[in-house]
Amino acid sequence: MKIRKSIIGLFLLPCLLLFALIYLIPIGLVAVSSFFTWKAGTAFTFIGLKNYIDGFFDPNIRRALLNTMIWAVLQSTVHVGLGTLLAVILSRKFKGWKFFRTIYMIPNVISMAALSIIMINVFNPEIGLLNSAISGISGRKFNWNWYYAFQTSFFTVTLGWLLFAGLITVLMLAAIQSVSTEVQEAARIDGATRWQIDRMIILPLVRGSLGTAVIISATSMLREFEMIFLTTNGGPGNMTLNLPLYLYKTALNENNYGYANMMGMILVAAGIMIVVLINKIFRMDESDY
Repeated sequence: MKIRKSIIGLFLLPCLLLFALIYLIPIGLVAVSSFFTWKAGTAFTFIGLKNYIDGFFDPNIRRALLNTMIWAVLQSTVHVGLGTLLAVILSRKFKGWKFFRTIYMIPNVISMAALSIIMINVFNPEIGLLNSAISGISGRKFNWNWYYAFQTSFFTVTLGWLLFAGLITVLMLAAIQSVSTEVQEAARIDGATRWQIDRMIILPLVRGSLGTAVIISATSMLREFEMIFLTTNGGPGNMTLNLPLYLYKTALNENNYGYANMMGMILVAAGIMIVVLINKIFRMDESDY
């Protein structure tokens, strides 16, 4: 039975209306207001590109954008690489692989606030697990302030999420297990080693899932907020500041909504660019079968 396009459109209309009300209209308002002065107690005044020009010369925005991009790159490479490697290992279903998969997922299923408190206790300068271990090994008191020392703050905050790739591991494991066993068996008959099968057959066949994992990981850094806010609040100085946190401080602490919305549009543009770039790199609309 042929279904008319008008009927399909009628069923899609509620979803499109909700999408417009929740996302499109607010994003449009953010885009428009980024060209205005919008502060508490002042007039809503059109200023053109002044917010964007001021942002270009703002050292905090430059630092926040640099940190955000570094974290996005690290998530796209180290985080996804670790998750994919573990997925390849788990796909061999060694003894206890289900238990390891469950344990490794724990940081991804607890709240970011709880994980932040755990990390604060691990890196606490007085009673933290890491400093206590170093003190026990060295035989003398070690009380380095990992989160607030300029030399280690960025690295310490990054460890809060970089190595916890449970979601990527599960996603890639599902993709790897969906690869036809006949294809792998044919490669074994032709003399391919396990490493060659993983590298030259399985990974190319799960390229779409790998690209999705990279998109998820990279874009997650465009909205990372809780852990930075709860551990360093962007400090020391602006060493661990990122765009979402600076946007929050500008909007809620300084009541400068026009300037904050300008940063919001930068985040929207960065997200679109990342998705388009990764789609092209991984050729996600193509198939290797």
